[in-house]
Amino acid sequence: MAVIVNKENDRNNELSRRIDADLREKMSGSSKTVAKNADPDFTEGAEYIKDLKKTGKFGWVWIVLVGLVLVILIALGLSLNQK
Repeated sequence: MAVIVNKENDRNNELSRRIDADLREKMSGSSKTVAKNADPDFTEGAEYIKDLKKTGKFGWVWIVLVGLVLVILIALGLSLNQK
């Protein structure tokens, strides 16, 4: 009886190993296809994206300038309201 149970366990272990190997193979293959199709909303080929340019290396200067202008306008507004 123990021999039959032992053979059954060996078959189950072998089947488990095969299933694990198949799943690992499928996961590694699917991760490569997911990496290729990483853009799920397909905006790369959209018409409105075609003429856009990447921000230059001094793009942050515009953000700082706009922030400074806003701070100056708020300071002027507060100083005018106090008078």
